[in-house]
Formats: sequence, structure tokens, C-alpha cells
Amino acid sequence: MMIMIRSIIRPEKADAVLAALMDAGFPSVTKYAVAGRGKQRGIKIGDITYDELPKVMLMSVVQEHDKQFVIDTIMNTARSTGKGAFGDGKIFVTEVDESYTISSGVKETSAEETSEASEEVPA
Repeated sequence: MMIMIRSIIRPEKADAVLAALMDAGFPSVTKYAVAGRGKQRGIKIGDITYDELPKVMLMSVVQEHDKQFVIDTIMNTARSTGKGAFGDGKIFVTEVDESYTISSGVKETSAEETSEASEEVPA
């Protein structure tokens, strides 16, 4: 089974997390610049409330047997202190039913079957 791991982390931790994943043998990552807020509803500085804070989202698809290792790698690298702090981020895990490699047309399914993608276009 394939698993998609989306982690939303502090921007200053992104390079360290990407390096840790690369060193651990998981170089395939998509990186997005995002903005948002968590349970703390942003941050208030003086009279100004910043309710959308800059974050980075990293997305990776791994085999199920690698899931916990990748999550632990991200979590340990993205924490701002030993125990972590508000705003360190969140990790979301979902199953992936299928994926397609555009250049080759190879289809991968959660059952780890591979086949050539159909060239027919649905009517």
C-alpha cells in the first residue's frame, strides 16, 4: 500500500527536514509555500493579530512499511525544541489508491501492481 504524508512545518525547518529525508533515502518530496493557523488561532503582537502565518507543506508518497520511519524523521527534525512548541506543525497521513508516472505511463496501485496506463480517452 502507498501512503501520502503531508507535513506542514515552520519555514526555517524545511531545509533540515528535506536534508534528513534525503539522507534517509526518501528524496521524492513536493514542497509548497502555504499560510495558515493552528489551534492557537495565529499570533497577536501588540494590537495586531496575524491569523495567517507562513508555513511550508512537504508532500511525499512512501510504501506503508516506511510510513512510521518517515513520520519519525519529519517529526524529530521539525520540532523546534526537544518537547516541541506551538506552531511546529502538523502531519497528515492518507492512503493512495493509484499513481501514474506521466513519462512512462506506468500505473502503480495500492496492491503494488504496475501496468501500462490505458491510452484510451474516456468518451
